[in-house]
Amino acid sequence: MTSSTAAPETPRGSLLGTLTIVPWSSVPTTETPRLPFLTVYSLGDGAGGPEAGERAMRAHLEKIGLPVTGELVELTQEARAAVTLLVEAEQAVLTLPFLQVQCPVPASWQDAAYRNGSVRLICLTRPWPHVAPGEAVAPEQLRAFLTDDDLRSASSHCLVPVTRLRR
Repeated sequence: MTSSTAAPETPRGSLLGTLTIVPWSSVPTTETPRLPFLTVYSLGDGAGGPEAGERAMRAHLEKIGLPVTGELVELTQEARAAVTLLVEAEQAVLTLPFLQVQCPVPASWQDAAYRNGSVRLICLTRPWPHVAPGEAVAPEQLRAFLTDDDLRSASSHCLVPVTRLRR
C-alpha cells in the first residue's frame, strides 16, 4: 500500500488541475532487485476538464523533451536539466518546469533508488480522478490502471538520476 501526494496548488484556471504523485516499487525477486517508481498524474479537475488537462500534460512533457510514446528514455546527468530528483531522509523532491513536489517515500524505496542510481518516472497524460491526494493506493488498483496498453502509449517513461545532498 502506498499513498498519493498532491503538488502544491496550481494557479487558478490551470488546465492541468491537481497534480498528484505516487511513489511505489516493484516486488524484488531472486532475478531482479526492487525498482523504484514515481507516477505523476492529474485528477482531471483543471479548467477545461479532463480532455484539456490531457492535452496540456502532453504539451508540457513534449516541450521539455520527454516523448509521450510509452518508450523508456534514460536521462543522463548532463541531459536532465528539465527534470531533477533529490532523494534524502525518506523524501523525494521531483522538479520539472511545470511541477515541484516533495513526497514521503518508504526506506525500502529510498534504498532501491540509491542502489539503482535512478528512479523510473512515469508521467501520465490521461487523468486518474479515482485516487485523490492523501488516499492510499492499493497495489492491485495501481497495477490495473498502469497496465492499460492505451495508457502506457500515452505516457512518458524515463529513468531519472537520483541526486543527494552533499555531506
